[in-house]
Amino acid sequence: MTASPTARRARLNVGFLLTESFTLGAFANFVDVLRLAADEGDGSRQINCAWKILSGSNSPIISSSGVAVHPDERGVDLRHFDYIVLVGGLLQNTARLSPWQARTLQEAADAGIPLVALCTGAFDLTKLGLMKGYKCCVSWFHHEDFLSQFDRTQPVSDQLYVVDRDRLTCSGGVGSAHLAALLVNRHVGTSEAVKSLNIMMIDRALGGEMPQPQSEVDFHVEDHLVRRAIHLIRQHMTLPHTTSELAARLGVSRRQLERRFKAALGESPARVSRRIRLRHGQALLARHDRSMAEIAEETGFCDTSHFIRSYRNEFGVSVRRPD
Repeated sequence: MTASPTARRARLNVGFLLTESFTLGAFANFVDVLRLAADEGDGSRQINCAWKILSGSNSPIISSSGVAVHPDERGVDLRHFDYIVLVGGLLQNTARLSPWQARTLQEAADAGIPLVALCTGAFDLTKLGLMKGYKCCVSWFHHEDFLSQFDRTQPVSDQLYVVDRDRLTCSGGVGSAHLAALLVNRHVGTSEAVKSLNIMMIDRALGGEMPQPQSEVDFHVEDHLVRRAIHLIRQHMTLPHTTSELAARLGVSRRQLERRFKAALGESPARVSRRIRLRHGQALLARHDRSMAEIAEETGFCDTSHFIRSYRNEFGVSVRRPD
């Protein structure tokens, strides 16, 4: 199949593969950056950027929210694309990739076309063996899920996205917009990338090294090192790092890490770690699906009595399950 004249003119050509139950937000953020950069006005004309939703059939693809997206083309000449973007979604969907999608990804990799994985798309690339020797970005929320499936691969879960040669992986969500802006900046221009983000009410482009936002409300800090440390603490609550181990993972000295925590939060890394683990324990108590011993183990305390004592010291009340 030959590419359309529009696709041949564009400076950035992207082919999308959408898994069943794909994450609509990750796809929408990425493609909207392309759309806004593609046209000098707001006409959505595919001039600077062009994109196609690829599929092995004409059937609509259903997102995790139930919204259906129709593919543009069946079969494709991959040489017309600068990137193939795989958009992942619900991990519970075991038949995530069709045989056609798996073959297309393998053919793209063999042809040297860079592969981009959004959200849980990194799981699919890893399962296909296409992430061997590459760093892989996974959402902090799915960090343990990834380790349970691929115990020999350590994912990066404290960054928005990771660019490792011809593999680009992203945690999803708003990070997808920033990764798309990186590609627009690379192929089209800085002004077009900035324009896209600004119209989407994103004030500036963020690099992949920026920490992923998380759900805890206790720690709103600007210091990137402290934020990355907090992410690591949350990812390893069952076997918490010592301050020295945390500093080593972050490539700084223990003294430097303690000084940055003191300046940002007025507390030591160890104190912040204990508070995060106890807050997580408090949330687990409300779920009624774990015993007290299981909660103590999951939050990194040596036994139930240690958890109960620490809980009382932190919150000033004895441990009790909500009614």
